[in-house]
Amino acid sequence: MRRFALLLACSCLGASPFVWGAENPVGPEPSQARLVFAIPTQPLSTALIAFGKRANVQVLTAGGLIADLHSGGVNGAFTAAAAMVELLKDTGFGFEFVDAGTVVVKPQPAPAIGPRSGEAATAAAPTVLAPVHAMGLFGRSGYLADISSSATRSETDLVDIPLSIGVVTRDLMDAQQARTVAEAAQNVAGVQYLDGSIGLPIFQIRGFRTGNGMTDGMPNSIAGVGDYPPLIGVERIEIPKGPQAILGDVSSNNNFGGLINLVMKKPQNEVVRKLTYSVGDYGETQAALDMAGPLSASRGLTYRLVFSGEQSDRTAQGSHGQRIVYVAPSLGWQGENTELIAGVARNVNRRPIPDHTILLGDTVDSASPSHLLLGNSQDRSRFASSRFFYLLEHAFGDTWSFRGRGQYVRETAGVQDWLLRSPDPSGNVMATAELYRYSDAFYNVQNDIVGTFDQGPVRQALVVGFDYSRARIGSIDDALSTIGDGSYNLFTGGPLPPARWIVQRADDVHLPADRWITDTGLFLQDQIKLGDQWDVLLALRRATYELSTSHPDGTPWIQHKAHWVPNLGIVDKLGHGVSIYASATSGFQPDTVLGQSGRPLLPALSRQIEMGARFDLFQGRARLTASLYRIMLDHSADLVSPKPPYFGIPGPGQTNKGAEVEFNGRIAPGMDVSASYAYARIHNHDGSLATGAPRQRFRLWTSYWLNGTPQRGWGLGAGIQGRSRAQGQTSDGSVTFNNPGQVSVDASVSYGARDWQLTLGMKNLFGHRLLDDDFDETFVPLYRRRTVLLTGSYTF
Repeated sequence: MRRFALLLACSCLGASPFVWGAENPVGPEPSQARLVFAIPTQPLSTALIAFGKRANVQVLTAGGLIADLHSGGVNGAFTAAAAMVELLKDTGFGFEFVDAGTVVVKPQPAPAIGPRSGEAATAAAPTVLAPVHAMGLFGRSGYLADISSSATRSETDLVDIPLSIGVVTRDLMDAQQARTVAEAAQNVAGVQYLDGSIGLPIFQIRGFRTGNGMTDGMPNSIAGVGDYPPLIGVERIEIPKGPQAILGDVSSNNNFGGLINLVMKKPQNEVVRKLTYSVGDYGETQAALDMAGPLSASRGLTYRLVFSGEQSDRTAQGSHGQRIVYVAPSLGWQGENTELIAGVARNVNRRPIPDHTILLGDTVDSASPSHLLLGNSQDRSRFASSRFFYLLEHAFGDTWSFRGRGQYVRETAGVQDWLLRSPDPSGNVMATAELYRYSDAFYNVQNDIVGTFDQGPVRQALVVGFDYSRARIGSIDDALSTIGDGSYNLFTGGPLPPARWIVQRADDVHLPADRWITDTGLFLQDQIKLGDQWDVLLALRRATYELSTSHPDGTPWIQHKAHWVPNLGIVDKLGHGVSIYASATSGFQPDTVLGQSGRPLLPALSRQIEMGARFDLFQGRARLTASLYRIMLDHSADLVSPKPPYFGIPGPGQTNKGAEVEFNGRIAPGMDVSASYAYARIHNHDGSLATGAPRQRFRLWTSYWLNGTPQRGWGLGAGIQGRSRAQGQTSDGSVTFNNPGQVSVDASVSYGARDWQLTLGMKNLFGHRLLDDDFDETFVPLYRRRTVLLTGSYTF
């Protein structure tokens, strides 16, 4: 703000110390260190955002003047000043470094013409400049995101991408007091999550259950448990929709509707020292620390340290044992032509089995009493993961650069709980104690060669890549035991003992680690700009996987499959902030389930057709996106044979189609809005019931700061979310039941000062009974009627 005040003062005095010109800038000398830039052709506004983020400087410009301009981008090793010259080439704009951390962009003056005789020379009156903030570095990005790295494997303006991509910003997560990835992801149209019986969320996007998604653009394990880190370590969440095999996320868990990509916090030169603390119901507490900054005077070496600890006394039903610890240190190094980031993340997540009821009859109204603890208070699950990763960029010159990244992850999981099956109206069930242990490991690398070309009105950004990933399903131990014949009555049977007291070693079923799955892919993508109106995205991937298994007689057997996956999309920018797009995308995903012959089932193939439009509103501070889609799948989730020996059976084909609308941005000073609506229809080709599929879902959240910013006092937040009814089905498929529609209202009040902020929020304000979209009679997740959370943050 001091820098902006300086510019304003210069304007008011009618004096300007600046000499504007893209070729020969004059002013305070910026750093002469060379940085690696990989900014593709895109609108000038977002190119300047990417530049500010990469060069760690604040960019000031008159936003309205550059709204319709494009930049040819910059690719290679440049000083900050030289990179600005490339970005502003042929735009008619120049720049000036006010100091080493601030650059001003302004139209170049017309060539000087000497005054006529008797006329005095008059200096052009400078204009007050509006700031352009670098996302994630300067100021608050609000609820509107301009850039995504998920769909094209490089930072690209969302307007230039012919696909529907939902982005949940850091500001939106904080405003809603979101605690988990699942809570935050629901802001995106077409995304829903279900509470799993072991405490992990199960995501659905456009009606398809997803796999484990991606972290920093790298696919997570195709067979892992899907334990996500706390939100304190996440910069933003990106959700590209539709088949995603083109990105290398080959998963056995169905990413036909889309996937979730977590963009994690990275080392940076800007200093961050933030402490967050929250207190909720039933003794729930969380303390988190986020620190970043330079480690050397040259600012070439940077760091990031994120830590979070969370615990609670008990749940509403009386289960206990929640303990979550997350720590993620990382280092960054910036050389003349190279940038390297490396780090590690450790997440240990011990949580009780979610509060739940069971259906004692054929309707939702027959659920067991909500206060009744099912199982034992020590029923819980434990997940632990260790992640090692690196991100590397190197510029070979002005045209070509290399981008590589990789990660190695080890995971373990353990569950002890009671399984209650076959309930009847009198409360009789079959009770089985279970101890379950599992492990896996996976690693993957991505290597891309990126080239940018400018030939007159045609601009291209070419990516040629090779991906390699390998995953191993580790050993599995599953022990099931009962007391006597297993019969138990919920109302008269008394408390059940801890499951580990009942399970016998002789009941353990041990499966040794034996299967490695290898996925490779060749990737070719071309982003083509035809003038300022047309954008074309062409992509082709040759996906290959190899599954090592064995015949029933024990002899080894290897399955090798490959498939070409094409994608095509076109964007037409009609002007005045309006664009339309259309795309056709394909998906290919292997199947690790073994069929009757002992061989894996055939891969699944999918295809999506999508059309949409984007509208920039409120002078570019908000965006409305609308899309229509149709996804066709040759066979969906596998079935299991009803009698032993059990083997996999290909599921029926499926067609999903729908419409989605999203709105994000600032509609007035201090007022931000995020809203989404989705209409979906799911058709199984065998005529079976599509369970857990409400036709309509909507969500709205708005926040308002009375004085325009969080640092100036009071703020209010309110939201509403709901869905239409859905159909449910019992576990054996014999009975269907109605899952009624529902609405929930949230609200919060905040107070902010320069260095600290407090927020008191209430979820489900009116105490409505809330249900998951999909469940069967054995596990109905129980949501508390109303919860309160107090969150505070302090910057030091």
